[in-house]
Amino acid sequence: MTLGQIAFLGSGETSLAGGRIFESLARRFPQPLRIAILETPAGFELNADLVAGRVANFLETRLQNYKPIVDVIPARKRGTEFSPDNPDILGPLLHADMIFMGPGSPTYAVRQLQGSLAWDIIRAKHRLGATLIFASAATIAIGAWALPVYEIYKVGEDVHAKPGLNLFQDYGVMLSFIPHWNNAEGGADLDTSRCFVGMDRFAHWCNLLPAENTTLGLDEHTGIVMDFESGMCEILGVSSVSLVRDCDPVIHPAGVKFPLSEIGELRAPDPLDDGLSKQAWDMVVNAPRLGEDTPPAEVLSLAEQRITARANKNWAESDRLREQISALGWTVQDGRDGYTLVRN
Repeated sequence: MTLGQIAFLGSGETSLAGGRIFESLARRFPQPLRIAILETPAGFELNADLVAGRVANFLETRLQNYKPIVDVIPARKRGTEFSPDNPDILGPLLHADMIFMGPGSPTYAVRQLQGSLAWDIIRAKHRLGATLIFASAATIAIGAWALPVYEIYKVGEDVHAKPGLNLFQDYGVMLSFIPHWNNAEGGADLDTSRCFVGMDRFAHWCNLLPAENTTLGLDEHTGIVMDFESGMCEILGVSSVSLVRDCDPVIHPAGVKFPLSEIGELRAPDPLDDGLSKQAWDMVVNAPRLGEDTPPAEVLSLAEQRITARANKNWAESDRLREQISALGWTVQDGRDGYTLVRN
């Protein structure tokens, strides 16, 4: 089992800094790069497809050197045809090298994904090498504890914490996330840092969490990449990431690398025994390899040249081309209506 990288962005997934982070993650995969984007965090919005589509369009352009194939997955709401439990819409996840979730509502994302087939597939893919990327609302949602931003900031509910998707429970640590850590949209009159709730309300939220929880505060246009193979974290972007224990932050600026062990004593999960459904694991492991039954362009060209040689009764050339095709891993089967190419 080879664990993939996990990246978190405080904001700006379609900014210059965000593009550089995506490219740093894309380099480790062969072309074409396959990317799956989930609509789930914004699934309650009438334009959820546009929210995810903007990210898709950005990645298709920004990562064009990697020949990206970008799929947007409309896993919007349980109990509908666009449910995160509907295997018919989750197919692109099975082949994705990179999986992204971003803007929307953290608590909505948790409600839709908790215990879902989509979430189990995402976790299974990571255990088999896929890179996971979370930004904005999705960053909050995958933590052990979610900050209910809209409920507090917009609706006026009292400060409280809600259980998140708790991705890092699989790895033996309690880890939560706050994006927009240094937000300053409120100007001099309103503290909108700590994802818009402000320092005082964040301190209240922080004190509600268990002592063993660690919170990562992600500045805007800044990200952290966790590499399980090297055992290192790297801060990328324009500002810094704050590692918060007992509500006391330790700041790591952009450009710094530090051991994953500073976050906690992470352990590798058992593929089958750490909370994954058998259905999800079987779907990922048994997914057909894309293109394995489709001859490449070179083979098709040789097969067409062979048809011409046979039409001209040039049997020596026909045999030579058959051998070339065979050397590339394919066999020509001639029939009354033409030919068929099958793998050797």
